Amino acid sequence: MSSPSTGVDLAPSFSQDVAPADAQESHVHYMPLASNAAEAAARREARIRPGSGTGISYHGGPVLQAGTKVVAVYWASAPIYTRGPAVGSTGAGTSDNSLVGFFLNHLGGTPYFNINSTYTNSGGIPIVNSVSYTGYWANGTNAPSGTTNVSDASMIAMLQSGFNSGALTYDASTLYIIFTAGKVNLGGGFGSQYCGYHTHATVTVGGVAKNALYAALPYDYAYPGSCTNGSPSPNGDPGADGEVSVLAHEIEETTTDMMGNAWYDSQGYENADKCAWTWGTSYNGTSNVTIGGKAFLVQQNWLNSGSGGCVMSY
Repeated sequence: MSSPSTGVDLAPSFSQDVAPADAQESHVHYMPLASNAAEAAARREARIRPGSGTGISYHGGPVLQAGTKVVAVYWASAPIYTRGPAVGSTGAGTSDNSLVGFFLNHLGGTPYFNINSTYTNSGGIPIVNSVSYTGYWANGTNAPSGTTNVSDASMIAMLQSGFNSGALTYDASTLYIIFTAGKVNLGGGFGSQYCGYHTHATVTVGGVAKNALYAALPYDYAYPGSCTNGSPSPNGDPGADGEVSVLAHEIEETTTDMMGNAWYDSQGYENADKCAWTWGTSYNGTSNVTIGGKAFLVQQNWLNSGSGGCVMSY
């Protein structure tokens, strides 16, 4: 559909009637609010198997077949997460000692992320079960605070500044994940209409226009009733524990639908959309999956095999 404020064509999602106020690119996909879970589940059940097949189909676009790379951009005047990188620093993902960093460093290669290997590229080659956390940038320059609304144009300009300064290295297969603190409102609808989203934008690198994949990951624990499921923190770090499910959601959707024209169902819902706010039979009231030896609570993902369905492993 088209955003009434911008005229930008938006691919439908759980919040398909909501767009960041100045979205620059098409195919903005949102992580719905937990409070919309019942409605989302009803819509999901109504369309799980509109006919034969897995309930999701390929539309010809690119996927991150050879593996997904991620860079964390912590845009704040102080570390957002416990033991997170010092403001002003850059480094390898392995040196990010936050729980979010731990999750990113251990997500690839798990039975959970292997669900994405049931999706293929245009040649029918399965997606590799790999997530590489290649680096971070703890950017304190012009960091938003309070309840500031941060437009997509501002996020793109911030990423552009990183490419210009060398704080960020451009890579077409990397998802640049923008984290902010408190109730900073990435995109204009955080906490009231969505919990995060992924999209893409044009940046300039070496004088050449390039496509950059990015995700907006505001501090979901700021709205625990809307953007977390409200259960106890399995690692004693509610801010980070409350972030990882939305983080996984955006990574796996970017992996299988990086430009918004690859894998989605007849209603435009991507793999993780179809399973948002569902936890599976392994949910024990606190966590439902072990990643890197730590317990986490992460939503299920859609299996593109057999008759399809929401699962926690493959």
